Amino acid sequence: MWQAITPYIPSWQAFAQAAIAGIVPYILSKIMSVTMKAESDQSQQKPESAYEGFIGNFDEDLDMLKADLGQLEDLNVRMFQLGYTTQRAALVFVGGISDRDFIDTHLLESLMGKLQPPSQGGAVASPDYKYTKEYLVEHTLPVGSMKENRIVNDCTYDILKGDTALFIEGHLGAIMFNTRKVKVRGVDEPPSEVLVRGPRLGFNECLVDNMTLLRQQGGNKKLTFIHRRVGKRVQREMVLAYIEDIAEKQLVTEVLDRISKIDIDDLPDSSYIEQLIEDNYLSPFPQLQSTERLDRTLCALLEGRVAIFLEGSPFASIAPATFTMLLQSPEDYYERWIAGTLVRCLRYFAAFVSTFGPSLYISLISFHQGLIPTKLALSIAGTRVGVPFPSIIEVLIMEVSLEILREAGLRLPKPIGQTVGIVGGLVIGDAAVRAGIVSPFMVIVVAVTAISSFAIPQYSAGISLRILRFLAIFAASILGLYGVVLFFLLLCSHLVKLKSFGVPYMSPAVPYRLSDWKDFILRAPLRLMKKRPKMLGTRNPTRED
Repeated sequence: MWQAITPYIPSWQAFAQAAIAGIVPYILSKIMSVTMKAESDQSQQKPESAYEGFIGNFDEDLDMLKADLGQLEDLNVRMFQLGYTTQRAALVFVGGISDRDFIDTHLLESLMGKLQPPSQGGAVASPDYKYTKEYLVEHTLPVGSMKENRIVNDCTYDILKGDTALFIEGHLGAIMFNTRKVKVRGVDEPPSEVLVRGPRLGFNECLVDNMTLLRQQGGNKKLTFIHRRVGKRVQREMVLAYIEDIAEKQLVTEVLDRISKIDIDDLPDSSYIEQLIEDNYLSPFPQLQSTERLDRTLCALLEGRVAIFLEGSPFASIAPATFTMLLQSPEDYYERWIAGTLVRCLRYFAAFVSTFGPSLYISLISFHQGLIPTKLALSIAGTRVGVPFPSIIEVLIMEVSLEILREAGLRLPKPIGQTVGIVGGLVIGDAAVRAGIVSPFMVIVVAVTAISSFAIPQYSAGISLRILRFLAIFAASILGLYGVVLFFLLLCSHLVKLKSFGVPYMSPAVPYRLSDWKDFILRAPLRLMKKRPKMLGTRNPTRED
């Protein structure tokens, strides 16, 4: 029977051919529909007029620019005629952010009242004379900063930043003048990085001022700036600074590649860039160093690092960063090497106490009382008489109260904030001891921990250690010293695996580089520090004398 019906059953090759013949056109049609939909969405998000160039027609170019700028109530389009001729021109600018006095004095007055056509054979040219763009730029406009722009989107960006566009009938594109009226604060000492000895120069929110400071103080012809625009809705100017013959090209390329992948509406501060381009966003440690100090930034560039500046932010982001950079201060190099080494070692000790001080107290009091000397153990036991809570609750009460006071002191005005921080800490600590909620020894431990955290020169690093402090407290409350040691080993393994733009975060400790230890925990004399850090792979490893 099977042999009888077999000729009427199609073979497996026929099934395969039929399936392919039906599936392949279906898949191709779906791919084409998805592609066409993506292209249509992209065309809707990015109008074609915003990315095409001007065509050279005076009226149509103005209409294209107005359409791209949209309905701006403070948009000014000043139409006029050049000199005594019939040739039309227009100035386009936004009121409020453009310097109107500069526009009236240097542009309108020069192009209208004082402009005379060149003589032709001893006689003045007729009103039909047509000015050339080159003649106006070379003989008429007393302006130092100008550029030619033939792209609608670029012209719109410059106008929204405060520049003025000049359109001339019969000529392609626009001439852009820097008429930005920017209100910025002066160059002051950074309040977050105060030094006893050293330069007092710091960055501000003006990108041009920051670049000028860096160029003026650096004085190096190899100092290079690469400009980029970041942000979709609100476009901001970003600058990548590095020294061409020192920084590794691969590092510069990697940083620019990561910045080009940023897809966000606005970046109000450089911290946004740091969070979007770092290697591991789940790590509590910052992988770029932020600073307001000019000297710190310049020294980092001379080591072979790069710095990122963002318009509207006074902070420079330095990459790559290592853990040792977070515990270093520029003052380490302004003092003699013995004093600098001592202060740096003290800072490392303060970082350890800030992270593991309360957890060590909990583990010794609750699990390993035998490790405490007898007299000290009796003294601590006497202070804990009548305390109703275990040591973990004591620590959490004091640490959380201290963090709230610290945050309140930062958000309040300076005179009130300092008073709240000092008086609040004293009052709460004394009241808690008198009420029998916490022991006096616990107040001492928390106070020493808080003071140690203030010795961290980088605010972002201090926040990271404060987070790790609470994790160490919970580990100690569960397993005692074993929990603290286990947490320390996990922390070390994370730091060893962490990288910042390909540079190990724990360099020069891991991997071990003896030559870089001259500027690690110890600070060697300046005469011995003739080599740049090997971990950066700089193109010029020797510091020039």
